[in-house]
Amino acid sequence: MKLVERAKNIILSPKAEWQAVAAETTPDSQVIVGYVLPLAAVAAIAGFIGMSLVGMTVGMFGSVRMPIAWGFASAVYHLVMAIVVVYVLAFIIDALAPTFGAEKSLSRALKVAVYAYTPVWVASIVTILPMLGILVLLAAIYAIYLLYLGLVPLMRAPAEKAAGYTAVVVIAGIVLSVVISAIGGLVVSAGMPGMIAPGAGAGVTFDRASPMGKLDDFNRKMEEANQRVEEARKSGDPNKQMEAALGALGTALSGGKGVEPVQLAELKPLVPEAFAGLPRADLRTDRSGVKGFMVAKAAATYRDADGKKSVDLEVTDTGGAAGLMGLAAWMGVQGEHEDSHRREVTRSDGDRLVHEVVDKDGKRSEYTIVLGKRFVVSATGHGVDLATLESGVKAIDLGKLAALK
Repeated sequence: MKLVERAKNIILSPKAEWQAVAAETTPDSQVIVGYVLPLAAVAAIAGFIGMSLVGMTVGMFGSVRMPIAWGFASAVYHLVMAIVVVYVLAFIIDALAPTFGAEKSLSRALKVAVYAYTPVWVASIVTILPMLGILVLLAAIYAIYLLYLGLVPLMRAPAEKAAGYTAVVVIAGIVLSVVISAIGGLVVSAGMPGMIAPGAGAGVTFDRASPMGKLDDFNRKMEEANQRVEEARKSGDPNKQMEAALGALGTALSGGKGVEPVQLAELKPLVPEAFAGLPRADLRTDRSGVKGFMVAKAAATYRDADGKKSVDLEVTDTGGAAGLMGLAAWMGVQGEHEDSHRREVTRSDGDRLVHEVVDKDGKRSEYTIVLGKRFVVSATGHGVDLATLESGVKAIDLGKLAALK
């Protein structure tokens, strides 16, 4: 079963799809590597982009970004915990089976946990814009319904006991989520100062250049990685097994692309000596990550002599995340938010994504542009208006930056 087809069917026609799942004998390892890893990776990297590149609005503090290194650590943590969560839920589902007249089977319980979680992973793509995170909660509610539907055909639970079975599993899952969130908070706090189209039937093929075609291609790459893992397992060579496992993880993290970011020497010239009429006060560069997921950034601060005006500029090559940024682009994310303090807009400008934030007291503004589904240029100004920031960003040779890929 292909990832795209399975995700589409479990969301749009769950009753029939659970019957199909019940008839399968797919190995647990294939379910994890071929389904959980790619979907959880997309969700984790979407969160990374939202928190570290786009930023989130935090009351009076305005738009706040998690540092790249900690954003990456958080993404890896959530990717790993996605696997842990489905296994723990599977153990809970299996352990509770006799209580509700169901049959014990850890393998089938794992499939229930994995496929019921599908809408949460898919909806998590919207966390590229943190303000849309509420949609993930709605997806979680739908996931409970999917869990309820899956317990009867897979765990052989009596229909009249399925609701109680579901309720107890959900309560245990909530406790598990609280624990994971508490641990994850330690990781995150250290760094802080249309889904699939309805109506598409089974057997549908996608244009390879289309968004769904790219996701399908991603799935094929994950299947190839899974095959290499299986071949390494059969070889009995622990070194080959480790190499294949890391390769599968790298494929998931990079969206199947394995893109290496440009060298810092290529980014530094794109950070000008002056920006918005202000001289550069300092210049910082960073290139870090792990094999298959490296990020490069050149940043600078500009300020006037009396410190009344300043701009923080960042030019980032998302490198290993570029593949997932491309996959996420199919969302066509746009949005607008306004309250008594600020106005925030995300819009498309040709093939580029633009994010703008303006504080109504005029003290702070922000202009961010994503180009080539890979490079991010962001300018945050204090005492500098949005139009000036936009003009300054566009004065950078964006065509040269996009051509670096």
